[in-house]
Formats: sequence, structure tokens, C-alpha cells
Amino acid sequence: MLLLDGKSVASAIRAELRAEVSILAPKAGRAPGLAVLLVGDDPASATYVRNKERACAEVGIVSTVIRLPRHATQEELLGHIELLNARNEMDGILLQLPLPAGLDSRPCLELIAPHKDVDGFHPQNMGRLMLGLPGFVPCTPAGVMELLRRYDISPRGKRAVVIGRSNIVGKPLAVMLGAKGNDATVTVCHSRTPDIADICKSADLLVAAMGSPRFVRGDMVKKGAVVIDVGMNLTQNGLCGDCDFASVSETASALTPAPGGVGPMTIAMLLVNTLRAFKAHCEL
Repeated sequence: MLLLDGKSVASAIRAELRAEVSILAPKAGRAPGLAVLLVGDDPASATYVRNKERACAEVGIVSTVIRLPRHATQEELLGHIELLNARNEMDGILLQLPLPAGLDSRPCLELIAPHKDVDGFHPQNMGRLMLGLPGFVPCTPAGVMELLRRYDISPRGKRAVVIGRSNIVGKPLAVMLGAKGNDATVTVCHSRTPDIADICKSADLLVAAMGSPRFVRGDMVKKGAVVIDVGMNLTQNGLCGDCDFASVSETASALTPAPGGVGPMTIAMLLVNTLRAFKAHCEL
């Protein structure tokens, strides 16, 4: 079985970006800038933000974290986004999700300027993805597609099954897999899908992105299938993915570990999007 090592691929991407930033920053007279809005004190969100800060520093992107208290109001949060939209040195804006109870993420995401929406969650960027037009793509689906590309695994002609229909992963990934040029035939499953095990077993390419620890077992996987585990779940025994790694690895031809698979790729694609925003902003 081939282990799809997102950690090593993400490291290679960061090295490529670091080289590009070292050439472009002097031309622009400044480094690329990324602003991260973190509301509240959720430990997982704080960890994600620290990881993003480290990755930015490694490639030469200046990251600015705006930390707001858990009791921040909707109006305060929207005000910070408006200020960041207007700041010329901020090429990208990221709102760390989920937000604390009482705050609505939708108007916040809609307020972020589409050309600074490096998370790819703005309705304009989502719509452009649906229409096959250029725009920012959500980082986790982009990371999955890049990981497949780097391992020379083409979705073309394959039956792909995506478990999960979130706006962040499942829906955009299904669109990307089925887009012209990728040419997979895609089925999206969710919590109300009957006979889900049988559908999974028909997949040449299976993506688990539903947030259920070890949901996908080896007997749900077609022999020789490529399996992408997007899940990251904290259990009593530590972190695990949406796949039961031990049993799935006996059946799959290729499999991502969790952690160490899709997670590092998500951050790498955030850096890619930020550099794209910087280049467009500075006309490089």
C-alpha cells in the first residue's frame, strides 16, 4: 500500500513558496501579508492558528493574528473585517472557524473581500468554482487535489465517492473531482444515505470527510481503491481520522494517514492562496 504522505508534500510546497517569495517580495517592496481573526479561546482553533503562523514564517509571509475575546459582538467582528479589507498590506484574510456561540459566521465570510478570501468561502468564490471560473478554492479540497496530483493519481474515469456534504470540504471537493479535466464520476454520501457501505465499496477513489472517528472500515473499501481520510477526531485514545487505518490499509492501494495526511496540505494550500492574492494585488 502507498502511504500518501501529506506532511512531506506540504514541506516541498513550502520550500517552493519560500523560493518564490524571496524573488517577489523585493520586487513588491514588501512581503505577502495574511491576517487571521481568532475569536475566543478554543484550544483546537488556537493550535491551528499557531501552525498557520509557523508555516507563514517559514515561507516569508507576514502573518498578523487579531485575537478577540469570546464575548466579542457580531458588530465588533464585522468592524475588524472591514478594517482588514481596507489595509493595503493585507493580501489575505482568514476567519478561524468555528466561532463561539452567539456569533454568525455567514455575514462575516460574506463581508471579506473576495480578492482577499484566501479560505475560498466567499459566495463569489464558491460560485466561480461551480462555474469552472478562476477564483480561490477552499484549502482542504485544494489540498486533496494537489496531493493526488503530486502522487500522479488521476481521478479521470474513476468512480469517486465523497462521504460528507459540508460547504468546506464535501461539496467543493465533489465539484472539483467532477470538473472538466479531472473527469471523475462523483457520488456524495451523507448521514441519511441508505446502503452507504455498498456505495463506498463501489468507489475507485473514496474520500472520508464526515467527522466520525474510524467510520470507514476495510470491508467498506473496494480492493485497490485510493482512500483519502480528511477526518481529524479527538478521542480518548488520541487523534484519529474517519477511517479505521489498520483495516483500510489492508484493502486500499493508497491511503492518507491521519494525522499527517490532508491536514498539512490544507495549511500549504492556504499559503498558496495567500501568495496568489499577493501576486494579483501587486500585479506581479
